[in-house]
Amino acid sequence: MTKTQEMAYEITVGEVMSTTIFTIRPDQTMADLSLLLRDNRISGTPVVENGKLVGMVSMADLVNALGNNEINAFVRDKMTRTVECLYSDELLVHCLAKFSKYRFRRYPVLDHNEQLVGILTKGNVVEGLLKKLEIEYTQTESKVNEDDQRPAMSQLFQDVIADEISFCLKYYVEGQTLKSAGKAASELKNALKKLGVTAPTLRRIGVATYEAEINLASYTTGGEILAQIDKGWIIVQAIDNGPGIPDVERAMQPGYSTAPDWVRELGFGAGMGLVNMRKCSDEMNLTSSVPEGTRLTMKFYFTS
Repeated sequence: MTKTQEMAYEITVGEVMSTTIFTIRPDQTMADLSLLLRDNRISGTPVVENGKLVGMVSMADLVNALGNNEINAFVRDKMTRTVECLYSDELLVHCLAKFSKYRFRRYPVLDHNEQLVGILTKGNVVEGLLKKLEIEYTQTESKVNEDDQRPAMSQLFQDVIADEISFCLKYYVEGQTLKSAGKAASELKNALKKLGVTAPTLRRIGVATYEAEINLASYTTGGEILAQIDKGWIIVQAIDNGPGIPDVERAMQPGYSTAPDWVRELGFGAGMGLVNMRKCSDEMNLTSSVPEGTRLTMKFYFTS
């Protein structure tokens, strides 16, 4: 995976969204919309009533109104009422899945009080990734990185005297819901960062663990993520108690997915999870039996 792809698993929607929001009320006319779009050079906007998001209206809606001689029609009669939204604390990879599935040009961004806090377009995504790349490049060139102040993982093991040293981190993952999916991957990544694991290795572990966690949350009744840290490598395991994978070889093929409808409706289930895990890990092994469950093991070698 490229560095840019990996960043999509690190950056939140709130970090790249535009907080400059132009809105229109449902009781305004399409003529009012025409002026709003022209004056602000935008191609669509949220429809807000009493502080609540009630729809979206776009340039395409305006063109249709003009073609039907309905320029004085109310926005409420021309807007899209079923709106796909994003949340500001979602990872950027979530929204990329929605861009691909629904092909809308913009998404309203809400906080968890359902208040409109931003707008996200593909342009915002590209700009945000470029800024992140620039920041990382600058930090690398100037060697200003807080990780430099921490001992490298190899140094940590050298400082401890014992015949064998290893320790394990365990995270529980709730199944049949995506409301907390990504939490274990984020906590593991933060723990490894404090231990001095370098940024490239952190990114690979973060992406692979995130994909494994999404699979646990989507396909199983729950499971656990285990990370065994040893001298020179880290092993991450995703373990569940069922229902298992009937055809492991087929499941490893790009695009193959048995995701339920509720997972697909959230923009997941594209059949690339195991493919991405294999790309990110140095070694990977997947064993499964029906209905006992599945054990996924990924090994990552790290350098000082």
